[in-house]
Amino acid sequence: MAEKKSGIDQALIRDLANILNETDLTEIEVEQDDLRIRVSRSGPQMVAMQQAPAYQFPAAAPAPVAAAAPAAAAEPARNLSNAVTAPMVGTAYLSPAPGARPFVEVGSIVKEGQTVLIIEAMKTMNQIPAPRSGKVVEILIEDARPVEYGEPMLIIE
Repeated sequence: MAEKKSGIDQALIRDLANILNETDLTEIEVEQDDLRIRVSRSGPQMVAMQQAPAYQFPAAAPAPVAAAAPAAAAEPARNLSNAVTAPMVGTAYLSPAPGARPFVEVGSIVKEGQTVLIIEAMKTMNQIPAPRSGKVVEILIEDARPVEYGEPMLIIE
């Protein structure tokens, strides 16, 4: 009689966490038979696992996440209808090189097609053009930080 292994493969979790660090991804998920493992990070690194019924094991203390929630709730709602969103997952850079002047700053006037930032994905630097002409009123991301697909990065009005 073969007995089903009920232990959690910690080496697999470490390998997935290392892949996140090496590739600057924010989340990775694998599924095999009835085991599904999702490793994600946001701010302080967090590891979550799910198996049949969902179980989550945060690697970081949940206190920083709880502290961030009230601050976000107190923030006024933004009009994101004019936001430039990330066309891919990757690391966003506001300037062409470390220490160089940013492509745009709040108050900059941009023309349609002008490069406003770069997203590095799979070791390729992708220039992100302004979808329309206008004035940059807000930059919503930090330099050299991961962005998700569809995430608002800056607002041009």
